[in-house]
Amino acid sequence: MKVLIFSDSHRSLSGMYRAIDRHQPQQIIHLGDLEEDALEVARAYPMLPFCTVPGNCDGWTTAPLVKRITLEGHPILLSHGHLWGVKSGYGRAMAEARNAGAELLLFGHTHHSLCQQLPDGLWMLNPGASRSSYGLVLLEGGAIHCSVCPQE
Repeated sequence: MKVLIFSDSHRSLSGMYRAIDRHQPQQIIHLGDLEEDALEVARAYPMLPFCTVPGNCDGWTTAPLVKRITLEGHPILLSHGHLWGVKSGYGRAMAEARNAGAELLLFGHTHHSLCQQLPDGLWMLNPGASRSSYGLVLLEGGAIHCSVCPQE
């Protein structure tokens, strides 16, 4: 399964459209700022599943700020990241992911991309701001592979 991860689009949609057309993913995840951007892109791809969480710029919402989903048997924890204070470090986010039993932690908020697998196997992915980069997750044969792709 191929999953594209976007965050911090802030009304810059063209890169999301290009990435979707280029990679032909089976799932999209948008990590907030602005959740409305994801909804607009989703209308252009009605057959493609979208999962979203709001960010700190999404205003008042009743939508969950943290979600735990499972794709291809892999537990994934996602949030925009502001609740975990990711601009000051990743400790709270990693602790939440481990407490949730996640294999993959997805967050944004910093506008700086990050992709790494920790020694305990936990993957951390911040796709950066969607105008400059996005995340690509491949779930194949029971394995997870993550990367950050620059916008073209």
